[in-house]
Amino acid sequence: MAGSAKANGACFHGGAFFEAIGEEFDDLSRRAAIVNADVLDAPFPPSPRVLAALGQDPGWLARTSPPVHAEGLRRVIARVRGVPESSVAYGAGSSDLIFRAFARWLSPRSRVLVVDPSYGEYAHVAEQVVGATVERFELAARDRFALDLEALSRRLAAPAGRDDAARSDERAFDLVVLVHPNNPTGTVLQRGALDAFLDRLPERTIAWIDEAYVDYADSRLTIEAKAAASRNVVVCKTLSKAYALSGMRVAYAVGPESLVADLRRATPPWCIGLPAQVAAVAALESEEWYRGRRAEVHAWRAELRRDLERTLQGSGVDLFDSCANWLLLRLPELEGDVSRTAASRLVERCRRRGVFLRDAGATSRVLADRFIRVAVRTPPENRRIVAAIVAALEEPGGRPARQVTPQAS
Repeated sequence: MAGSAKANGACFHGGAFFEAIGEEFDDLSRRAAIVNADVLDAPFPPSPRVLAALGQDPGWLARTSPPVHAEGLRRVIARVRGVPESSVAYGAGSSDLIFRAFARWLSPRSRVLVVDPSYGEYAHVAEQVVGATVERFELAARDRFALDLEALSRRLAAPAGRDDAARSDERAFDLVVLVHPNNPTGTVLQRGALDAFLDRLPERTIAWIDEAYVDYADSRLTIEAKAAASRNVVVCKTLSKAYALSGMRVAYAVGPESLVADLRRATPPWCIGLPAQVAAVAALESEEWYRGRRAEVHAWRAELRRDLERTLQGSGVDLFDSCANWLLLRLPELEGDVSRTAASRLVERCRRRGVFLRDAGATSRVLADRFIRVAVRTPPENRRIVAAIVAALEEPGGRPARQVTPQAS
């Protein structure tokens, strides 16, 4: 899948499980035979309120044109999130917002700073679609991928290609991207430290903060209100993950009115379908129900981690915990076919057992060839994940080339 994505000029996103289900959807019952831990879809269904709203008249929802500019959805987002409606733009998923915003705010002369590893779409759109210069602020596994915001601030203030203090404003960074909590490292920042970082931003630098998983960590960490009152901070939020609406493709951005108005001007009419708008409104009004489901996911993640630590003890596999719905695993160097990386071999072996995992290095040179990301699923599915990983490591060539003592996460 990584190769096909590159061949098509697209960013790698996984989703290989649809090859097993059937990409023409002729028999969706096949989904019961696989474990989709390749993408970070919620392991719980949408709220009962969402399902009831969609079930009232599916035929009418399918055949009826939605509100042209999602007016009601925007009002609900603003009311629930406590921000002015004028600070809200919407999109058909976060990727829609990323492509439109970056195409309008960046050019081939722009300079963009991204954290690596992080969500690969940002570097792809800035570099491959817009043609901007992308620089990477690399995190280290030895530091458990902790992000030093002071060092990031210094990097933002550094001149392009020079070490002295003088710089041309024309070469300042136009955009810096932070995914918070960070995917796939699972790290989260203290709210005070993030506020201080944003307050120190250079005047001409836009900060794009992706909060796709912030509700898993702590909804109070959101900086939506700060972004709405700012001059150069934009928050991107999706309802795909924490609200179990990945198939609906609903996202929104909150930021200063000038930037948001510019983004809305580039939004096509009927951008979000009627079923998706109905589902999104019902989901946003079901916060208490979703809070309980996310707590369950944290318990399932803890159980999955304990099972992996117990069964992989002494294997050399290093576990990195997260504050959301996944774990990151670093594999040891493996014996056998050196033409395949450790991560790609393990992913392939697990797929033969109906378990789909993510080769995390497909979009990050920092993660290279030995990291896999495992989405948290339901307890029975998590047990299948553990069994598949153990079996894959026990296959010929799956043993560590050298024993490494697992580090505490």
